[in-house]
Formats: sequence, C-alpha cells, structure tokens
Amino acid sequence: MDDLSTALAQQWERALATITTHPSYADVEISFLRNLLEELHAGLTAEIFDAAAGSRVGAALAGAQLTDPAVPVVSAPVLHRLTEFSDHPDTGPRMAALLVAFGHGHHFLADAIRADDVEEDRRRFRLVFDHASIAIAIGDTNGVLLEANPHLADMIGVPVDSLRGISVYDFAHPDDQAAIRQMVYDDLVPARAGTAKIERRLQRADGSTGWATFAITYVRSAFGPDYLLAIGEDVTERHQLQEQLHYQARHDALTELPNRRHLLDTLRAVISTAGENDQMGLCFTDLDHFKEVNDRYGHGVGDQVLATVARRLHDSLQDDGCLVARIGGDEFVTLIPPPADTRRVSAVADRLRGALSHPLIVGGHRLHISASIGAVVTPVAGKDPEWLLDAADTSLYDAKSGARGNWILHTVHAAESADEGFDSDYPAAGNTR
Repeated sequence: MDDLSTALAQQWERALATITTHPSYADVEISFLRNLLEELHAGLTAEIFDAAAGSRVGAALAGAQLTDPAVPVVSAPVLHRLTEFSDHPDTGPRMAALLVAFGHGHHFLADAIRADDVEEDRRRFRLVFDHASIAIAIGDTNGVLLEANPHLADMIGVPVDSLRGISVYDFAHPDDQAAIRQMVYDDLVPARAGTAKIERRLQRADGSTGWATFAITYVRSAFGPDYLLAIGEDVTERHQLQEQLHYQARHDALTELPNRRHLLDTLRAVISTAGENDQMGLCFTDLDHFKEVNDRYGHGVGDQVLATVARRLHDSLQDDGCLVARIGGDEFVTLIPPPADTRRVSAVADRLRGALSHPLIVGGHRLHISASIGAVVTPVAGKDPEWLLDAADTSLYDAKSGARGNWILHTVHAAESADEGFDSDYPAAGNTR
C-alpha cells in the first residue's frame, strides 16, 4: 500500500496542520507519518493482533513534539481509513482498540513532555512512565541511558536504577550490536530527525536471550541537548510461536524428522551453492511389506515402528552430515551433501540397512523389519529438486524388484537432465546388493 500510505500520510499532515496552536505541525515529515501508518496497518492485519502498535505510534508523535491534546482527535478519522485496506474479520474491533491505545500512548508521553515546568505534571509523568505496559528509555545521542522505566528493567532482568548511565548496546545481543549502531549513527543522528524501527535479540542479565521490538525516535530539543527516545516491547513469545510454527511446518509430526518440504528446501540450498563438479547422493528408503505390520498389529503399532525406524536411521548417520527425512508413509530419503561419490553413498546405504539389522521391540512384539534402498549419485549444479527425488525413486523401484532388503546404486552422468525423463534402462546400475 505504498501509494495509499503516502496519500493517507498527506491527509494526516493536513489534519495536523489544522491545530492552529501549533503552526509548526504543518512541517511534519510525510515519510515519518507514512512509517507510522505502516506500523499501525501491520498491527491491524497481523495474525496475532498487536494492539501495542497504537501505543507506540501515539508515543512516537508525542516524542516528535506533536504534544497538543487535539492530536488524537484530528488523527482518528485519518487512521480509521486503514480499515479500508484490511480484510480481517475483526478489523472493526481491532481498529477501535488501536485508536484507544493510540490516544493513551500519545496522552501519557505528551503529558510527560509538557510536564517540564509543572510539578504536578512531573508527578503524573513519573506515575505513567513507571507503570507503562511498554518499555520506555531516554538516552543521549551516544546511546547512554539517562532514564528508563521499570518495564524495560524487567525485560532485561535488572534493577531499574542500574540502567541509568549504561549504554543501550550493553543489553543488545553481541551479534546485533553493530547493526544497531549503524542504524543510529548512519540514519538518525546525522539527520537529527526521524524514527527507526528495529526487532532484535535482547541479552538478559541471566544470560538468556529474548526478542524485543523498539521504535527509536530522534528528539531535537530547542533548549538543550538532543535525545533518543526508545519505545519497545518484549516479543519473545511471538518469536517462539513463530519458530514453533516454522518447525511444525518443516517436520513430520510422528517421527520429528524433517518432512518433504524441509528436504526440498535443503536440496534447493545445496543446488544454489554447488560448484560445477560437485556431486551429492540420495538414498530413497522404503520399508518392506510394511502394510502387513499395520494389518496384523494395527496402526498404533505401525506408527511406533515408523518412529523407531526413524530414530535408528537418524542415529546411524547423525555424525555424518547427512539429512534423513520422512516424506510420507513408510518412505524415507537421506541426503548426502557434497562432496559425495559412489563409495560414500554406498557406505551410507550400508549404514541405513545396518540400522534395521536388529529386531524392533514395539508394543511387546519382536519385529524383524527390512528396507529396500534406491541410491543415486548425481551432479548437483543446475538440477531440479523434484527431479533428484525422482532419480532416487527410480533406483528404489529397481531395488524393490529384487529380493527383500535389497539396495541398488545408480550413477547419474552430467549430461543427463530432467528433460530426458526416465527410461526402463535409466540409470545404469553402480552397485547392487
């Protein structure tokens, strides 16, 4: 909504300019307002509703010296137009919550800023500042904290008094400090204006790592030094949920092995970084007569067999840099990354077969499970992931046509491509056991 957000930002600028007690409001930057609109829209349409986006935007306006109490009033009709660009079923209630949060966020920080010369306002500022449900920090332009609220202290796990005088980089994750410094000193400080949004790791006092999002605004002062104002919140739980969903989408629920999607993504990564002469291997493993296990003992025992087989296959190769995936049913695929040759792939196939050489004790039953394995050694560069799986599947078909527990290795030559398809005599057998 780039064009639309620019148009809304211009409308918002005109609305703010009507606050005649502050003629300088007409000079507010369009890019600043557009960034705030985009943050509100992201909070409005997020899968997990982010009501705090309203508080952050309201506080950012107040932090940019737009402190007139009329700011939320003239802003509301413009901000409500964001509902036109959301198809979420709860858009209406979400927008209402964002506007309330916007008013609160603007009110408490605007009050704090106006409280410089009034003792009662100072007391109110301290009350709001200390009890705000978002983290607030004020620092000099070198990143040294001058003031921080208890919410920020709780996020880091230290007493609030210990935050004053330290660098904001002290509680950023070491791997993120350079990027944060670059953002502050390359963008905000030279321009002496603007707001930067970051989402980075937080290093807590107990050594654990969390995630936090911050909006850092450069505040230019007319009567003293300039400041950096940071408004943030802990988003560790959201990150953990995202990581959990990402894991679930890429792993098989029964065996916890990588699934077909994970395998294809890994194949694409290997292909994208492969050299011209690099070779990789695939071993397509299929359990022999697995249907008989389900028919005789039931699917519950069958699932236990699959989970046990998966663990054995994984454990047999866990120190070899290979990826073992379950792609469906009783089918497993092992990826042997470059460098790979017939000797290495043959060794992997032997280890996979050896992993099933001992009986499985499942549900009080002693089961002898064997598998057929179709192995392939192939050049990597320029290959299609699905084509590579088809090549291994073709080798498996040949293996299953022989004796139970058979494995066969095919070698793909550089000249062969996915366009050539598969013939009954493709590919040539390398080793047959």
